[in-house]
Amino acid sequence: MDLNEINALLPFLLRRENVARYEGGEVVMCDRRQYPFEKTFFRCQDVECAARAIEDMVTQGGGPQYVALYAMAMLAGQVANRKAAQQREAFKKANLRLIKTRPTNTSMARHLENAMGVIDQALDQGQDVEAALLDWIEKIRDLSYEKHLKCGEYGASLIEDGDGILTMCFAETSLLMTLAIAKKSGKAMHVFTPETRPYLQGARLTAPSIHEIGVPVQIITDNMPAHVISQGKIQKYFTAADLITLDGHVVNKIGTFQNALAAHHHGVPYFVFTQAADKHKPNRESIEIEARNPDEIKMCRGVPTTSQEIDAYYPAFDITPPNFVAGVITQHGILSPYDLARYFG
Repeated sequence: MDLNEINALLPFLLRRENVARYEGGEVVMCDRRQYPFEKTFFRCQDVECAARAIEDMVTQGGGPQYVALYAMAMLAGQVANRKAAQQREAFKKANLRLIKTRPTNTSMARHLENAMGVIDQALDQGQDVEAALLDWIEKIRDLSYEKHLKCGEYGASLIEDGDGILTMCFAETSLLMTLAIAKKSGKAMHVFTPETRPYLQGARLTAPSIHEIGVPVQIITDNMPAHVISQGKIQKYFTAADLITLDGHVVNKIGTFQNALAAHHHGVPYFVFTQAADKHKPNRESIEIEARNPDEIKMCRGVPTTSQEIDAYYPAFDITPPNFVAGVITQHGILSPYDLARYFG
């Protein structure tokens, strides 16, 4: 399956050009805050705009890393006429600002670290930095979609005809690829997706995307998974991961851990998709959980759900220990969470 076929297999939100693209010297991304009610695109003309788009959830999941990388390419075009030392300083400042937007999901930080290497090499060799970055970004995106296809093939192999599947938040490309491949092979399945408060990614992003590829899906509230699992409706639990440590701790959207506990209690295996464990994150102690503005959970899509005077607490992610993970689905195969250092260390 070539890259065009992979792209065509995916729903609107996950098609390459809609996740993020570089167009006319600007960074363009689908505005996921408005989806599925509107298919609108958000444009950024500078790095600060891109950083705020990431912080404000205009893009999320796998989108921020490409928004950040294209923002660096955009900056390269804007500072091309400056001296090399001044360009390096501008890139360093932009890099720090973009990394700050996602303290937990370190995939973006790793990509930006590699981008700085591309920038340094281009400057050292007197090359066009913007062109060098854009060429490199497209190559790593190609590779990423090839990895998603591999993950999708491995994921689909785990699905039995008639399975009920639970997910959490928006597991994105690898999960949708898994479902599309399983469906194409003739397997029937039914997906349950929690709504995912407070931004409702499950209701607004996951469910419409699964529905778009023709797989039956039902939305449930975030406090229903244990009950639905206990009814025997779930045979597999699949999520993505914002971060996996080398010793197998899975960091994902808050709520993932409690679902893993319920799944484990009822003998339902939990599988997590990733393209890589983070070699810079050896264990649980190395994880920084993003604490978002508590005001965000005192409302839902702009409508207050409690009194403004009431306090709140909003850790955006939780941590599932490796003993609750049946397997980590990667381009290398379905790995034990205890064996990740061999492949990614």
